[in-house]
Amino acid sequence: MILKRWFDVLFSIIGLIILAPFLLIIALIIKIDSKGPVFFVQGRVGKNNKDFNIFKFRTMRTQSETQGLLTLGNHDNRITKVGYFLRRYKIDEFPQLINILKGDMSFVGPRPELRYYVNFYSEDDMKIFVVRPGITGLASLKYRNEVELLKAAKDPESFFIKTIIPDKLKYNKKYIENRNFLFDLKLIFLTIVKVVTK
Repeated sequence: MILKRWFDVLFSIIGLIILAPFLLIIALIIKIDSKGPVFFVQGRVGKNNKDFNIFKFRTMRTQSETQGLLTLGNHDNRITKVGYFLRRYKIDEFPQLINILKGDMSFVGPRPELRYYVNFYSEDDMKIFVVRPGITGLASLKYRNEVELLKAAKDPESFFIKTIIPDKLKYNKKYIENRNFLFDLKLIFLTIVKVVTK
């Protein structure tokens, strides 16, 4: 766990320094493309079942959450033109390097969920909060096309709560049981491969 945290701190700092010019350009493009803030900040549930604010580049028009918490498809009409590109290559996730540096998150772990959906977890499900949430993980790799699955569902909200959440939790628990530093490196590598080859 100590090695994992040192890895997170070191590479989040390196990432922020190297990517700084690129992140500034992305921020400028977001501001030009649509009205609203550069960052999307949202409450999520983290380690020890504590709430924290996650940072992302804004990919939707402002006030989009009032139309629903779930994104339905890669071409959800709330997504901006630039937002589509940022989501496709996971660039919108880059500001989470700040969350990693702060200690809210790790590079690898269960994806942090909204409190509203965590309220549907069972007592056994709560074991996933023994670790920091991550940018990627077993469940994240399986559900890379989650938004398309939701778009195809007759009742996206019910499908997410009754089908996707339980399956994600199964994979997250598997990660908890088998986690080690080399396994984390493997998941990071697989994530990069999937993003690059998509």
